[in-house]
Amino acid sequence: MKATDLRSKNTDELNKELIELRRAQFSMRMQSATQQLNKPDQILKTRRNIARIKTVLAEKAKA
Repeated sequence: MKATDLRSKNTDELNKELIELRRAQFSMRMQSATQQLNKPDQILKTRRNIARIKTVLAEKAKA
């Protein structure tokens, strides 16, 4: 996921994607706590994607 791709989306789409990523992050945290997570690097990637979306949303709110 790149910031340039995110900037082309509207705020509704970004908010929906943010909710999906937060749900995925929660699910991964639970899997990690129960030792069932196969790819622990996915947690970091999800966190960074959430940060990217929040940054783009903040940029759009300023404009």
